[in-house]
Amino acid sequence: MKRASVLVLSLGLFAGCAGDDDGAYMGSSDGAWYPPGADAGVAYDSSPMADGSAAAPVDPEDYGKWVENDWIETATEPLSTFGIDVDTASYSLTRQSLNQGVLPDPQSVRVEEHINYFKYDYPQPTEGPFSINMEGAPSKFGQGYDLLRIGLQGLEVPADQRKPANLVFLIDVSGSMSDANKLPLVKGALSYLVEQLMPTDTLGIVAYGTTVTELLQPTTVTNKAAILTAIGELAAGGATAGGPGIQKAYAMAKGAFITGGINRVILCTDGDFNVGLSGSALVTLVEEQRDEGVTLSVLGFGMGNYQDTFLEDLSNKGNGNYAYIDSQKEAEKVFGEKLLGTLQVIAKDVKVQIEFNKLTVKKYRLVGYENRLLMPDDFEDDSKDGGEIGSGHRVTAFYEMEVIGTPVPNDILATVRFRYKEPDGTVSKELTRVIRFEELGASFEQASPDFRFAAAVVELAEILRHSKHSQGALFDQVWSIAAATAGNDPDRLELVGLVDKAKALWPGQ
Repeated sequence: MKRASVLVLSLGLFAGCAGDDDGAYMGSSDGAWYPPGADAGVAYDSSPMADGSAAAPVDPEDYGKWVENDWIETATEPLSTFGIDVDTASYSLTRQSLNQGVLPDPQSVRVEEHINYFKYDYPQPTEGPFSINMEGAPSKFGQGYDLLRIGLQGLEVPADQRKPANLVFLIDVSGSMSDANKLPLVKGALSYLVEQLMPTDTLGIVAYGTTVTELLQPTTVTNKAAILTAIGELAAGGATAGGPGIQKAYAMAKGAFITGGINRVILCTDGDFNVGLSGSALVTLVEEQRDEGVTLSVLGFGMGNYQDTFLEDLSNKGNGNYAYIDSQKEAEKVFGEKLLGTLQVIAKDVKVQIEFNKLTVKKYRLVGYENRLLMPDDFEDDSKDGGEIGSGHRVTAFYEMEVIGTPVPNDILATVRFRYKEPDGTVSKELTRVIRFEELGASFEQASPDFRFAAAVVELAEILRHSKHSQGALFDQVWSIAAATAGNDPDRLELVGLVDKAKALWPGQ
């Protein structure tokens, strides 16, 4: 008798999915969504028209062309390897779409960024840079399946112990940034950030539109008046000179470089790089500067010409984080809690490798992380980039697996290895944990509220991305689980409301 199981890796941060098409959703071989009869390669709104006809082409948003991870036979390849990711942009993009009465583009839904948007009650590490936490239970969204969660909780460094920061903001002030949900949000968020920084921190501003302007040389936060004045002078207009702008920002950051401190360029844009250095040349610049000690974070704003894929790639190559800001509330969260956490890196180039036991696991699939996959040999190769964990961050990843036969309690399902470097290190350290069958609980209802809520988030994301592995549009089940485990957390309660909105927009509901 066979029993299927789902392995959930909850590294205090985020994950995605793959598999056979069950006919529940329309799809294509390249992983993108197209209306019936549509031409592949043309961008379409993912929401069918009210009369059921194909939707019209929409403005060029770029969400890439990822293809879901598929099932892998353990006998053929027992190793699954990926770099962690703490970004949250995809969830914010989904929220904005639903709040505007439109289903999100399936290609914009990265499951890991939905899970990692939320806080989970993982304990602080007692040794090392992060704690490792595991919990398992039968799945609520697939008969005969189990979920196993592995969570990483990063060490939370007190604010007064954070290294001094040299921050240079590169702000897009082209004409496309004039909308209320773009530059005005940037200005409000920057003003908020000034109140959160330490007296030892410095802040500089480079504005780019038709021309590039060094609006504010690196200035200590004690001189708030000068910083706030510069923020107030930001105004949108003109074309976009992103390439020359980013070169100027890096030069400014290098000029104020803090040895042993935090040196970062933070790009605020709607993603339209159409003048100057761009594409692979820009990515190469970001990588070179990263290797010289200046990292890059990317904060996205607005819609219409949003280049999600490129912005995420830039932040990944720059060892920074990527977030999307759709409201003043999100701006304050990102510019305060999340940005400050990412500044203080506690572990870098973090990689995860799962070795599934061929005797107990028939097949498995990684849920999400499609753009963070690594080859097995990359795990021990310290020249291969992984992901960064900042102060207090969490990471979550999910696997689904089919167990062979009826395992006994001591049977090993998988061995999980983590590799990471110290913030200033060049050689990785390795940690190992074994997952046994006994770590899978008796019922979903007996699992912790955190576990159940995360499972609901995963299922919602898989529905919205038209996953081949989703069990259908089970909005009612997702709603019930999320509502029962939301507590008084405003972010979780907000997700419950988004489930209602998604269901109302879904065809046939």
